[in-house]
Amino acid sequence: MMVPTIEHPREALQRLIDENKEEYAALSRLIGRNPAYIQQFIKRGTPKRLAEEDRRRLAAYFGVKETLLGGAEEWEKPTLQQVPVLDVYASAGFGAADFGEARRTSIGFDPRWLRARTKGSADALSIIQVKGDSMAPTLADGDDVLVDRKDGVGRLRDGIYVLRLDDSLMVKRLARQPSGRGISIRSDNPDYPSWQNIELSRIDIVGRVLWFGRTLS
Repeated sequence: MMVPTIEHPREALQRLIDENKEEYAALSRLIGRNPAYIQQFIKRGTPKRLAEEDRRRLAAYFGVKETLLGGAEEWEKPTLQQVPVLDVYASAGFGAADFGEARRTSIGFDPRWLRARTKGSADALSIIQVKGDSMAPTLADGDDVLVDRKDGVGRLRDGIYVLRLDDSLMVKRLARQPSGRGISIRSDNPDYPSWQNIELSRIDIVGRVLWFGRTLS
């Protein structure tokens, strides 16, 4: 009978990197280390073991058990990435002026599910609530939206964003103008106004909406 081979944590991490087409430097930055840290761990064996916090963050990022990366065996439990739910709402109406960001609670997501939707750090994700019906039928009053705060002006493309305009926080559909000199801000509900050729300098883009959740009545 063949005895199963036990995968060394360095080999397991290299396999995860290869399977997910990740880069050493990017993973090193993810855990707050210098760009060569992960490569040195895998190729040179320095350090001999991953620090507990580094191992925890890497395991959460790849959606695997910590034991695969050298952690002690423990009872089976789900490894979820917690995303904060902020005590704030984005208006899908005429705009909300109050946009404080106190953390209310958090919701756990499968890290692999999150990675399929964003390459950014999960630390930049948050959930806020939609108020109003200007984005109906796409978004309804009371929907929770997952916002990537690192997916903003630098990667701006057509899609739904949370933004600040004239001291109001709102969720709207943005589209680049063909000339490239401005953007349009659109409401999916035709009963509400849209704006054309708005200069980017007038807008503070909070982040791109990746997903929404809705309570069924």
